[in-house]
Amino acid sequence: MASTNICWGIEIGAGAIKAIKLEAAGEEVNVLEFAIVQHPKVLSTPDIDTNEAIRVALSVLANRVDLSGAAVAVSVAGHSAFARFAKLPPVEPKKVPDIVKFEAVQQIPFSLDEVEWDYQTFVSPDSPEIEVGIFAMRREQIVQQMLQYQDVGIVPAVVTLGPVAAYNALAHDLQFTEETEGTIILDVGTTSTDLIVADAGRVWIRTFPIGGHHFTEALVEKFSLSYAKAEKLKREAAASKHAKHVYQAMHSVYGDLAQDVQRSIGYYRSLHPDTKLTRLIGLGSTFSLPGMRRFLKQQLGLNVYKLDGFKRLSVEGPEDRDFQAAAGNLAVAYGLALQGLDRAALRANLMPVVIIRQAMWRRKIGWFGVAAAIAVATGGIMFLRPLWDTMQIKDNGPSPVIRDVASTAARLKKEAGDVTQSAPPSFLAPNLQMLTLWRDLYPRIIDDVGMMIETANTYETGMPAPEEGPAEPALVLESLDIEYLGTAGENPKTEHAAFIYEKALFDFGMYDEQPDELDPNETISQKRLIRVVMKLTTTRLDSQQLMSQTIDRWIRANRVRDGVPYRIVDTGRAAWQQTSIKKASPQGGGAPGGEIMGDDSGGARSAPVSATFGTDEADLIAVAPLPPLPPVHDPTLDLQTYEVIWTLEVLDANEESR
Repeated sequence: MASTNICWGIEIGAGAIKAIKLEAAGEEVNVLEFAIVQHPKVLSTPDIDTNEAIRVALSVLANRVDLSGAAVAVSVAGHSAFARFAKLPPVEPKKVPDIVKFEAVQQIPFSLDEVEWDYQTFVSPDSPEIEVGIFAMRREQIVQQMLQYQDVGIVPAVVTLGPVAAYNALAHDLQFTEETEGTIILDVGTTSTDLIVADAGRVWIRTFPIGGHHFTEALVEKFSLSYAKAEKLKREAAASKHAKHVYQAMHSVYGDLAQDVQRSIGYYRSLHPDTKLTRLIGLGSTFSLPGMRRFLKQQLGLNVYKLDGFKRLSVEGPEDRDFQAAAGNLAVAYGLALQGLDRAALRANLMPVVIIRQAMWRRKIGWFGVAAAIAVATGGIMFLRPLWDTMQIKDNGPSPVIRDVASTAARLKKEAGDVTQSAPPSFLAPNLQMLTLWRDLYPRIIDDVGMMIETANTYETGMPAPEEGPAEPALVLESLDIEYLGTAGENPKTEHAAFIYEKALFDFGMYDEQPDELDPNETISQKRLIRVVMKLTTTRLDSQQLMSQTIDRWIRANRVRDGVPYRIVDTGRAAWQQTSIKKASPQGGGAPGGEIMGDDSGGARSAPVSATFGTDEADLIAVAPLPPLPPVHDPTLDLQTYEVIWTLEVLDANEESR
């Protein structure tokens, strides 16, 4: 399947994007790189824009690692797809596809025309029966997810279910065979849990709707916390002095999880009475909750293990410790990369055929150019040889037939010219060319926004923290607006549109002369401007200092960069401006009238503050860093909104190269 010996496996999780890059080396695979990009908020947080959060995280990933020159395999969540299993009667191998298709029609609750599906057969040496696993997902859901990757320039070659990838990872790493003891793989996700049974060469999968989100909701209800604070408390429960109370609050969810696991095991045993399941291996961050292993062991009567590292993968250098510690979260990405290298036990691929054809077409475009060159060379030989033979006949004059043909050709050429001059021109070709303008510009802007947010979220100002600080990141991107302003000067949009349109017509041979606007002395002043407006929210007490020292400083430091198709210009507009303060609660730390208050000793200051690009350092010191605020007594913080406006000038190709 893979056209390369290197593949990235990428899983979009609710807490982070996990990626691992593997290289096939003989019978082994080696880790070349891995990355984990945390979301600012868990995607199960109420009112979060999940599509925007995923898009930003993918942009950060694409900017952090090199995804070129390698195949890419991605996953879809088990709860968004179908995994059904059935037994087939003993039949000839050539009849298996027809019987499987019949079973697919019975098992999949949608028309086969609306889904992408694949299957895998399992044959036990002790039984003449054939078991089949059928995997399917609605086509529109897959296409929607693939568009998220294509927005940042990622074109996957493989898409499969998360539980299939998890099985492939452990089957390879633990070297499963038909003699391997019956194993349950339990991947506890954020909104659902995937249970995979690996038994005597067979695989069976079930997904049920219990996950880390339900543990967080239990803490929200028990302690009346915000979702973000409950999520933080859940993650830090093991080290908290209140671990016992946290465990008691989540006890009912533990019971629901164990009950669903027991029900799944019981159903599988009813299908396979002779099976012997002896161990359970847990994956995912939620599996690390305090008491999880002990509780499941008591309820299930199985040996319960947590995946703490990989046996057949390692990273050279000090990063290996972090890599092994993240094994439970990287297992799905591991299995995806194995399938991309054609090293997986299960090879179900749900990639839509139309996308596969598009990828194949793009790969063939280069060969079309070679074929065209050969055709031109061959055609040249065919026409040059008769011409050469004619030139060798010096004594004979032109034949009357040749004169007639030449006269007819001249007449037809004149008639064709009259028709083409009277007919209206077709602008289809230049219009199609204009569709490609700036196609790489907006992904670059999204990358810059991602780097700004990442810079702010990793910046520490040294402000005194409240007794119970917010769980949210430093800054959260609420909205992003990108507007093309046209070109600077008199009637800029009309002038610039005419220049682009006439240039496209000239390139396609529909203008005999270059348009005047192509003169460099006249086009240098045509500044094509784009305005970017970001709305950011924060609960930091030192938000004004944070904005000045991170967002404002990043924009001023990155005005002009090599290889970037635009420069950030100074238009005199506000770089950032605090637009509103939303009170978190009647007992919040803010004062009426948009002020942030300190303790009883005073120290209040007006909240609305703005900064301007290009100010002197002395002017910046007057705004940031601000004097430290005293800690607040009430841990509830105010939600502050900032508007950041920056203007871009699009560069020509020769300016960008400099």
